[in-house]
Amino acid sequence: MLNFAAAIFLLIITPGPGVLSLAGVGAAFGFRSGLRYLTGLFFGTNLVALAVVTGLGALVLANPVIRLVLLGVSTCYLLYLAARIALAGSNIAFSPASRQPGVRDGLLLQAVNPKAYVVNTTLFSGFPIFPDAYGMEVATKFAIINVIWLAIHFLWLWAGSAVKRMALPPQTQRVINVGMALAMLAVVGLAAWSAF
Repeated sequence: MLNFAAAIFLLIITPGPGVLSLAGVGAAFGFRSGLRYLTGLFFGTNLVALAVVTGLGALVLANPVIRLVLLGVSTCYLLYLAARIALAGSNIAFSPASRQPGVRDGLLLQAVNPKAYVVNTTLFSGFPIFPDAYGMEVATKFAIINVIWLAIHFLWLWAGSAVKRMALPPQTQRVINVGMALAMLAVVGLAAWSAF
C-alpha cells in the first residue's frame, strides 16, 4: 500500500494539465474561483477513474483515433484556458464580472485529459492490494487516491492563490499569469510530442 501511495503522489504532483491549470486559475482569479474549478477537476478525475475501472478507459486508450480526438480537444481547451489565465489582470483581459473558470471547466478538462486516463489506468491496473477481493481493492484505491489527490491539488491551488494574495504590481502579476499559461502550453507540447 505504501508503494501505491508513493506512486499516486509522484504521478499526481508532477505538472500536468490539471494541476497547472488549477495553479493558474488560483493565481489569475483567486482561491474562491480555484475552489470551484478544483471541484470540477475532482468530479472529473473520479469519473475518469470510474471509466477506467469499468473498462471504458481501456477502450478509449486502445483506439488511436479516439486518443487523437481526446488529445486534440484537450489541447484546444488547454489553449483556451491558457489564454484566459494569461490575459487575466491585463487591460485586454476578461472583466472581473465575466465568467471565471468553474466546476464545468474542471469537469470538461478531466474528461478530455489523456493524462487522467493514463494515470488512473496505471493506478487501478497495477499495485495489487487485495488481489482476491476486487471490490475491496477498488474501494480502497479510490479512497487512497482521493485523499492524496485532494491534498496535492489544494497545495497547487494554495500556491497559485498565494501569488494572487501578494497584491503584486499589475505588470508582475501579468508576467506570472503569462508564465503559468506558458507552462500549460509546454505540457500541451509535451503531450502532443509523446503522442506522435
